[in-house]
Amino acid sequence: MAIISDYLEDEQSNETRSEPSSSSQSQPSLFSANFDPSNPLDFLHEVFDFVAQTSDFLEKESAEKEIVSVVRAAKAKKAKSAAEAKAAAEKKLKEEKAAAAEKKKKEAEAKEEKKKDQESGSIVPNKGNGLDLEKYSWTQTLQEVNVSVAVPTGTKSRFVICEIKKNHLKVGLKGQPPIIDGELYGSVKPDDCYWSIEDQNTISVLLTKHNQMEWWKCVVKGDPEIDTQKVEPENSKLTDLDAETRQTVEKMMFDQRQKSMGLPTSDELQKQEILKKFMNEHPEMDFSRAKIS
Repeated sequence: MAIISDYLEDEQSNETRSEPSSSSQSQPSLFSANFDPSNPLDFLHEVFDFVAQTSDFLEKESAEKEIVSVVRAAKAKKAKSAAEAKAAAEKKLKEEKAAAAEKKKKEAEAKEEKKKDQESGSIVPNKGNGLDLEKYSWTQTLQEVNVSVAVPTGTKSRFVICEIKKNHLKVGLKGQPPIIDGELYGSVKPDDCYWSIEDQNTISVLLTKHNQMEWWKCVVKGDPEIDTQKVEPENSKLTDLDAETRQTVEKMMFDQRQKSMGLPTSDELQKQEILKKFMNEHPEMDFSRAKIS
């Protein structure tokens, strides 16, 4: 009995070794083929030949339908990608056109604004709230005016003529006609004014305003004037002022902005508010012809 048992066990062991395992049957096979975009059918032939040789997929009754379904899905995916790409391109083109139109509009508005300024005789100030002229340039704050006059390189202070009076300024070089010579736009404090030579090629003049609540339109009367409603003071400088002065400056800035937009000033708004309050307190009165002056 022991001998028969051993024989049966050996036979079963041999049968087990001779049968391929399910895991070995499901192992993937390598596929290699060249794809020519001009003739994709040859590639597909090789694909289906490989599928036929390595699996029984094509023997299934639903094989053809499944293949058609895969082809349709690929076509739909490609069409969707193409539609998305087209939509993205159209959106980009639309945005570019809109940006170009906006830029053109702004340029036209700026041109029109410049034209209006020229017609009205007003000039937009430079970044320093002054003006760059042929003979000199100037900038200003509410407290001071800085004038820069270009002179030949190597100019010494002994060759400079600079006379600063309360209402008059004269700047030039000895033996030559004055570069600046005229009545100041506003009075200054001569004791708080000074001049110097910078880099041996520029005369720098500092004028301290007497009225430090006013923007100058020019340095010397008769020279081109800037539009003071377009002055843009640095907000950081406001912190250097005392509370009362700062409040006055902020009011001036607000009124300038309101006027430039054709809106009521702070005083006019206050009058409107008083009238509105009075109207509410006296509903029996007729204010249809009331005017604020």
